[in-house]
Amino acid sequence: MPSLIGARVPRLEDGPLLIGKGRYIDDITLPGVWHAAFVRSPHPHAAVRGVSADAALALSGVHAVLTLDDLAPVMAKRRMLRHSNSGTPLDRYWSFALADGEVSYVGEAVAIVLASSRYLAEDAAALVEVDYDVLPAVSDCRQSGAPGAPAVRRELNSNIAATYKVAFGDVDAAFSKAAHVFHEDIWQHRGAAHPIEGRGLIAEWRGENETMTVWASTQKAHDLFQSLTSLLDFDESRLRVATPDVGGGFGPKLCVYPEDIAVVAAAKRLNHPIKWIEDRREHFTNAAQERDQYWSLDIAVAADGKLLGVRGRLIHDLGAYALQDVNIPFNSASMMSGPYMLPALSMEVSVAATNKTPVSSVRGAGYPQAAFAMERLMDRVARELRLDRAELRSRNLIPASKMPYNPSFLYRSTASGFFQRAASTTTARRRLSELMPITSET
Repeated sequence: MPSLIGARVPRLEDGPLLIGKGRYIDDITLPGVWHAAFVRSPHPHAAVRGVSADAALALSGVHAVLTLDDLAPVMAKRRMLRHSNSGTPLDRYWSFALADGEVSYVGEAVAIVLASSRYLAEDAAALVEVDYDVLPAVSDCRQSGAPGAPAVRRELNSNIAATYKVAFGDVDAAFSKAAHVFHEDIWQHRGAAHPIEGRGLIAEWRGENETMTVWASTQKAHDLFQSLTSLLDFDESRLRVATPDVGGGFGPKLCVYPEDIAVVAAAKRLNHPIKWIEDRREHFTNAAQERDQYWSLDIAVAADGKLLGVRGRLIHDLGAYALQDVNIPFNSASMMSGPYMLPALSMEVSVAATNKTPVSSVRGAGYPQAAFAMERLMDRVARELRLDRAELRSRNLIPASKMPYNPSFLYRSTASGFFQRAASTTTARRRLSELMPITSET
């Protein structure tokens, strides 16, 4: 068999895409499909006293307005419970398919409206009346864990989802012998990924043989399949998840969202095909965002600019819920060394919930944040020592003679293949727990 390395291998998928014949989620149609729109919270935090759908249901062509109580009969669990491979205790941080008596961020879905067209569904959603009791909210992750801070949700004893330390080498010795020590405070603000195609999902329940087919614009069809199997108690042989062409993902489309579960549960509950296509405003308020990270850093260097150690604290904004395992702040803290010879590192990490859109992986899953923080430290050292920025970096880069470089710390990225292959095994979970020694304050 000839080697593919260095060979020109034509991409099979390019032809249809280049001539406009791609088939995306909104291109899929089913006879008689109902369209979904969501009633969303205008408040960052509020109790839901009641939902009145009379005006919406009075519109011709509106078929149903469902809350979590309506979907519960076809769900195995009211909450979207998932497994945390890192061992982070997230039982109170997983999302709900629809709000369970309380909303925790602007845009959280309270009810799903089903109608003959998307236009009608959105008009009807605007007529649904929700009785809110507005509660105190917290938007700054630096204040979230402070004594007396408002609870992000009433069920939480603390807004701090996890704290842990990432460390290697002798940091105390590094700083005690340093010729120079410099301090930097860095804020990396929130961002979001905006693919040309937003999220979307179609669910078709066939009651005659009790099978469900789900088409979804997702980066992780298998994860969605497993989540639906678990949360809606499907027999695996009766569920099919298919992904058509995807018009961009960039991280947010690898999450399993409340809307996904709500649409599929509604299709099963009402025995009717349902389609939901996200609009741009919904993507702004509900698709996973990234960051809000606050770094407080000290760097120790020798007289010639050689790195000796970095220490500090990272506060990571989780948002209102965990959409996946909380790996991003660990990735950020553990990868501070980047391409440099860094003998010692000590980072205290705090993962704080806030009444904002949930945070998950976006374009690099925490690693770009680490690079940004480290490069700002390098710039500070170069300025203080009056060295050329490139020269300082050259003095600290891992040399070719050290390759393959074996760091003194096991990063998640270096072990990702092992965990992806065996994340369900006891050994893998124990090893990942050792890699992320997390404690919870909930």
